[in-house]
Amino acid sequence: MKKAFSLLLVFCFSMSFAQELALVREDGLFGYINKSGEYIIKPQYKVAKSFSEGLAAAEKDKAWGFINTKGEWVIEPTYDKVKYFNSGYALVLKDDQWRYIDKNEKELNAPASDKYYDFQEGVALIRQNDKIGLIGTDGKTILEPTYDEIKAFRDGYAKARKGELWGMINNKGEVIVPFEYEEIGNTYNTSGVYGKKGGNFGIIHNGTFNVIEGADKVWNFHGDSGLTYARKDKKTGFVNSKGEWVIPPTYSKARAFSNGLAPVAKDKEWGYIDMEGKTVIDFQYRDAEVFSANGLAPVKEKNWGFIDTSGNMIIPTEYSITAGLAFLAGNNDKGFLGDYARLKSKKGWGFFNTKGELLGNKWYQNAEPFVKN
Repeated sequence: MKKAFSLLLVFCFSMSFAQELALVREDGLFGYINKSGEYIIKPQYKVAKSFSEGLAAAEKDKAWGFINTKGEWVIEPTYDKVKYFNSGYALVLKDDQWRYIDKNEKELNAPASDKYYDFQEGVALIRQNDKIGLIGTDGKTILEPTYDEIKAFRDGYAKARKGELWGMINNKGEVIVPFEYEEIGNTYNTSGVYGKKGGNFGIIHNGTFNVIEGADKVWNFHGDSGLTYARKDKKTGFVNSKGEWVIPPTYSKARAFSNGLAPVAKDKEWGYIDMEGKTVIDFQYRDAEVFSANGLAPVKEKNWGFIDTSGNMIIPTEYSITAGLAFLAGNNDKGFLGDYARLKSKKGWGFFNTKGELLGNKWYQNAEPFVKN
């Protein structure tokens, strides 16, 4: 009992010190702030990356290494290039050779590959003789290189191609959707996944291919709404897992349901409908995105701002919401990621909370989203 109590104390202690940090640049140098807007690591790096699995890549004297949340070098800067840590390993380049290392800089004994890929959800792609397979974090082959293509894993699943046909596999290398589709979506959940077979678009659900009458394009399911959007005769509507039109295709454009609402466009104006197809927020915006989990969505007039599910303007339409080519190859997700949205003004980049308040009342040259460590 004492041992269990001690372990609980250790767990709670460690959790209390878990934090989210964001990479920012000020006066030409990168540093890291916490969600109070305080510098945890002061700007000192000419080039650096966001944290991943407790470590962040940084450059010193044209060489790369990894620092911890105290700014200490855990892996000394001796590499020519480095990638992010994922599943316990990061790819590093030295002497023209890519290799996987763990946080103790121990190298993974992995099979030779014609090209090296980052780990993702516990697996990494391996390429041999123009065929793709999978390896695990123990370096052993999970799936022999027999596929022509395997795309990114999402929640344990990935679309893959054999010859001209597509299917889906899980991260154990098992076939989840047979390879008999001319096209297939890249997300798989309880609602299914869209596919194209025999020239027809439909939804693959519980082993059945449900054709969508007249559809010439379908998008991925998002969340647990059970609906996705599809196009017919240049108009967009919503279908269910059975391939049935639940909301008729009458809109010029649409995006996914979230928080019970979906952004849709009539002509050139966007508004929001509920899952019965009723207009909840009038058509008045030049563009609109899906609602985040916190109930706010980006909408565009001349610039971007945020509304709540009642259509109230929480953050005025005065900002840009994506980094584009602003800096590095960072995360350019639109809208809120957790507690903050990353927005750009003429003054620079800043973080806004759900009340529309600017974190620390401060703008930065660049800013990346907060990530948990």
